[in-house]
Amino acid sequence: MDKLSWPGSFSQTNIPIVTYSYPLIFAFAFTTLIFALLGIVTITLLFLVCTFFICFFFRDPERIVTDKKDAVVSPADGRIILIKEESKSPFLEGTHIKISIFMSVFNVHVNRIPYTGKVTETIYHPGRFLPANFDKASLQNEHNAVILETKNGKQLCMVQIAGLIARRIISKIQIGEVVSRGQRFGMICFGSRVDIYLPCDTKLAVKLGSKVTAGSSVLGYLI
Repeated sequence: MDKLSWPGSFSQTNIPIVTYSYPLIFAFAFTTLIFALLGIVTITLLFLVCTFFICFFFRDPERIVTDKKDAVVSPADGRIILIKEESKSPFLEGTHIKISIFMSVFNVHVNRIPYTGKVTETIYHPGRFLPANFDKASLQNEHNAVILETKNGKQLCMVQIAGLIARRIISKIQIGEVVSRGQRFGMICFGSRVDIYLPCDTKLAVKLGSKVTAGSSVLGYLI
């Protein structure tokens, strides 16, 4: 049976909600209280629903991460909408396998490191806000790419891509930082997509349409 691990909390709290969402939650909760005191029932209920939805969206549950050798875990929750081999990647040299994971507003949006390694480069690109399930959104939308190098010298790249509604990409990662598989590193707010580029000889363990969970679902194995 595979060994499992529980990575440390991204939010640094026992409450399973990311800390930087607190001001937004408090603002909606306070507004709800004001309308409740004024006796405006309809608006009170509307803001109450919004408050609960924001708490739900910014949830940050713990995940069990496999310690199985060479396993690459999913960097995001969602559904795989693209698997293809690309001979020319905009972020890496050579041929790689590109996997795109679409996150709806109902998915957990905290992103996790797919494989243990060292951060060699980060690339942020401001851009448009096309629907995240469009293939051209990969390069035209606002995105943030993180390139990792494993101890065996292989390179992986994960790209956080803003969607039609998303207006903020958060990444808590620095060049030169050594990161661990399953570790939290950031999130994208309100519907988005994450692409991951793997070496072309990776043995895939998922297929188009598969639903995956960040940190827990195995995308494939490095050869």
